[in-house]
Amino acid sequence: MAQGLIEVERKFVPKPGTEERLQELGGILEHQVTFRDSYYDTPELSLMRADYWLRQREGSGWELKCPRATLVSGPHTEYMELTVERAVVAQVCEVLGTEDLWAGGVAAMLGPLGLEEVASFVTTRSSWKLVLFGPEEELLLRIDLDTADFGYAVGEVEALVHDEAEVPTVLEKIHSLSSLLGVSEQEKAPSKLIVYLQRFRPQDYQHLLEANHSEERPRGTKHSDSSLS
Repeated sequence: MAQGLIEVERKFVPKPGTEERLQELGGILEHQVTFRDSYYDTPELSLMRADYWLRQREGSGWELKCPRATLVSGPHTEYMELTVERAVVAQVCEVLGTEDLWAGGVAAMLGPLGLEEVASFVTTRSSWKLVLFGPEEELLLRIDLDTADFGYAVGEVEALVHDEAEVPTVLEKIHSLSSLLGVSEQEKAPSKLIVYLQRFRPQDYQHLLEANHSEERPRGTKHSDSSLS
């Protein structure tokens, strides 16, 4: 697999006063933005069922979130993010078991691989940053508070790291901040995409349930959009 950053995140349901609490803790509102996300998969949801999430974000381009083995259990997720189109195409072709169909971009492979839009929605996001200081180094956490145009609100605390060895320290900080925001230890919140499928494409949602019958809910209910976010 092509290398990328490791995204470690925890989703939660924002409460009244979450933004005020972030300010009290020293958080800084970086920006507020509205964008459209469109997700692509085969009619059988071959990518999502394998826990891969292909997204095109308005103004940002393509991204593929790839699953990672989580060594520490808990209500968090770890994904490798691929944003270079060449790497995205190679990984999608590998997951789908086809030859590498690189022909200049992700859009060019959609038709040959039978990939189609399975979800599209608009998100209004408030993005915050908060620097936590430790005995050895400081750590930047990002907090996104999202409201989708279909009425679902979700927040996430996120950090990006380059090496697996950094994950335990980052997780400790993420859980500490989550606690300060009033998030219970085991709280889990589904991604916007999963809620979208549950509401508007229940058959697809059911397919994800069946593909992950050993779990109570699809992987995306505890993984990134998988947020994808």
